[in-house]
Amino acid sequence: MSKHIRFVIPVAVLLTLSACGQPVPSDKAAYVGEWRSQTMSLLLAQDGSVRYKRVKGSITTSINAPLRRFEGDNFVVGIPYFSSTFEVSKPPYQAAGTWKMVVDGVELSRVP
Repeated sequence: MSKHIRFVIPVAVLLTLSACGQPVPSDKAAYVGEWRSQTMSLLLAQDGSVRYKRVKGSITTSINAPLRRFEGDNFVVGIPYFSSTFEVSKPPYQAAGTWKMVVDGVELSRVP
């Protein structure tokens, strides 16, 4: 086996393992679901997969990555060395029969 192939295999295995998300802990189960506003969508699955999209003017930001961990009400998404922290100023709560939460300053409503 060439030196190049021996290097590529461990890197591929490391990337595959680091891409595995952490399941959402039971005390954070209220976070699971699809959340939306006019400018943002966030899907947090029970298995720890996260899909995020935000539009600010002409700029669109998208993230499809695994959940790494919760830090208080906030949660960290990504792989080691390439992660994003979502700041949750209001964790999931009910208002007028609709589940809501505020993430990165945006009020989101859970899609039924």
